Amino acid sequence: MTYNFCAGPAALPQKVMQRAQAELLDWNGTGISVMEISHRTQMYQDCTDRAERNLRKLLNIGESHAVLFLHGGASHQFSNIPMSLLSSGAQAEYITNGIWSDMAYNEAVRFGNIHHVKALQINDVSGLRTLKEPETWDRCEKPVYTHYTPNETIEGIKFNHMPQTNGALIADMSSCILAESINVNDFDMIYAGAQKNIGPAGMTIVIIKRELYERMNFDTLPKLFNYEQQDKKGSMINTPPTFAWYLAGLVFEWLLEEGGVAKMEALSIQKSSLLYNCIDEDDFYVNLINPKDRSLMNVSFRLKDDNLNNTFLSEAKEAKLVGLEGHRSIGGMRASIYNSMPVEGVQQLEAFMRKFKSKYG
Repeated sequence: MTYNFCAGPAALPQKVMQRAQAELLDWNGTGISVMEISHRTQMYQDCTDRAERNLRKLLNIGESHAVLFLHGGASHQFSNIPMSLLSSGAQAEYITNGIWSDMAYNEAVRFGNIHHVKALQINDVSGLRTLKEPETWDRCEKPVYTHYTPNETIEGIKFNHMPQTNGALIADMSSCILAESINVNDFDMIYAGAQKNIGPAGMTIVIIKRELYERMNFDTLPKLFNYEQQDKKGSMINTPPTFAWYLAGLVFEWLLEEGGVAKMEALSIQKSSLLYNCIDEDDFYVNLINPKDRSLMNVSFRLKDDNLNNTFLSEAKEAKLVGLEGHRSIGGMRASIYNSMPVEGVQQLEAFMRKFKSKYG
C-alpha cells in the first residue's frame, strides 16, 4: 500500500474514497453521478444539509455561527476578510508565525491599516524557530479584528494557546481543523481550505459568528464576497463546488464513525510523537522547531547531511512513502499526517527512517 504524506491536496480516508468510487456513476439510485445532478434538487439539498449538520455536531457549532461552503481556497479569504471589515480608519491586527500567516498579512495591507505582530523568532546561528511568549508581543490596543494561523503548514509550527484580543478573533485553521478540540464560541470566524482535513481542493469552509455581519462593509462588496448573503442563500448564490461538498460530507460521516475530533486529536499526538521521537534520538535527522511549538499535523525535518535529502526522498518513494518533499521555500522533508493518515502509515515511515539511518548514518 502507498502512503501519501502530501501537505495538500492531501490524502482522503480510504473508506471515503471507496464509497465515492462505488457511488460515482449511480448516486442514490439516480443512475447518474452526484457531479451531474442539479444543486437545486431536493436530493442534493438533503446531502448538503446532512453535511452541515454533521460538521456542526463534530465541532459543536451552535446557531450563533453560520457554516458556509464556499468556492476557492483559503487564500481567497486573505482578501475577503479585510475587504469586509476594514472600514475607513479601522485597524486590524495580524499575528504571524510563518509563511502562510505572512501571506495573509501581506494581502491584508493592500486593503487598509494593519498592525503586524511578529510572533516568530529565528535563531541566527542554529536556525531554530521559536514562538515568542505572548506577553512580549507588540499588540494593537483596539483592533477591529485579530487574525492568526494556529498551525503553519510549511514550517510545522503550532500555537499552543489562543490569542486574547479586544477585537474579533479570526483563525485560518486550514491544516488543523477537525484534528484538535476547539471551542467554536471563542472565535468570531474560522476558515479552512478543504484539501487537508476536509475533502478535495476547490472549497473553503467558513464558520462565522452572525453578529460579525453588523461590522462588515457589504454595501461595497461584490455579492459573491458577501458572507451574510451566502448565509441567507445556503452557500448557493451561484453553483457551489458540488462534488467537493459531497465528499466533505462523506468525510464528516467517517469522522463521526471513527470517534470524532477528540479521537483524531489523540491519534495526532500519537502519530506525531512517533516521528519526533525518531528525529530527536540523535543528530542524523534535524527538526528546526522548538519542541513546545511543534505541529501535530506537519512534521518538517531534514538530514544533517543535506546531500542525502534527495536520496532519502528517492528511496522513500521506492518504499511507497510519497509526498514527503518539503515546501519549495525551505526544502528538506515534511510528513503531513492529517486525519486520513493511519497510524500504520506513520509506523511505516518511522521504520523507513530508522532503516535509512542505519544504512547511511
